[in-house]
Amino acid sequence: MSTLTSTPVQQKTARPRRLRGLAWLMARQHRSALLACTAVTVLGAAWIIYQRGAMLDTLHGQGWPGKSTETLDSATLQHLSDTFSNAARYLGYLPMLFGVFLGAPLISSDQEHSTSRLVTTQSVPRMRWLLWKLGFALGLVLVMTGILATLFTWWYRAVHPVVFNNWLDGAVFDNTGPVLTALSLFTTSLGIVIGTLVRRAVTAMTLTFVGSAAFLLVADHFRPRLGTPRRLAFPLNTDTPSALHDVAQVDQWVGTASGKLYGWGTCVNDSATDACRAKLGIVNSVWDYFGYDQMGTLQWTGAGLLLVGSAALVALVLWRTRRHPF
Repeated sequence: MSTLTSTPVQQKTARPRRLRGLAWLMARQHRSALLACTAVTVLGAAWIIYQRGAMLDTLHGQGWPGKSTETLDSATLQHLSDTFSNAARYLGYLPMLFGVFLGAPLISSDQEHSTSRLVTTQSVPRMRWLLWKLGFALGLVLVMTGILATLFTWWYRAVHPVVFNNWLDGAVFDNTGPVLTALSLFTTSLGIVIGTLVRRAVTAMTLTFVGSAAFLLVADHFRPRLGTPRRLAFPLNTDTPSALHDVAQVDQWVGTASGKLYGWGTCVNDSATDACRAKLGIVNSVWDYFGYDQMGTLQWTGAGLLLVGSAALVALVLWRTRRHPF
């Protein structure tokens, strides 16, 4: 007589999760955004490092900085400038992308599909869940833009006499220092506010795109107003003084010896330009400008204003959520 013996089945023990609670929920729910941002950060950082090294090798091969930029090959300089400008343009898309694809659907998608109601009816308080959502999104923006902006600033400072003269232009000013991070935090916060109010993801993304684009256009006009420009007068029809090299020109005038200013086009269309200027006493060309040493102050001033605006938008979300439950 034979007996059947059963061999006990060995159960696999599940590996403990490294993330628990709301941290695991945020990483799980937003894993697509997390993976995309990680990939863009790694690839973007590697590309900036490579392009910086390649650009410096090219410039050093032509004798720079021992030789002045005027003696370098113009075609090579144009190619290097185009490469840098393309990198700046790609970075310039980040604030709007964060606002549209991360900020706008962050809460509106949960509201639209009632996920927020499901989560907050469990053991998790509504405010705690909301703080985790905001912290995850804004933290992701902070880390990604902080890394890329730091590397791009490192690149620009090494080659700025060659690739871009007007550093007050958005291609440089908005992508170096703290400005890229502050802009991205603001547009992301704007998207979160719009999504909270609209409660529909696609509608919120569309409105955020329009609102972010309008804000970025308006911000261009306020950039020269972040500080007080310097003024320098020099004799008319002479070479530009060396002190005005590597500066960001804000405005240009013609003036008298006593300091009275006229518009740059004064007497230009007159049949006797010199006689017209002599009659008015115009002898100087006058520049209003920002020096390169003012760049950091202007950037931190602009970033501070953007961070205050971001904090106000986040406070609005918290107030709205407290007054009007999901």
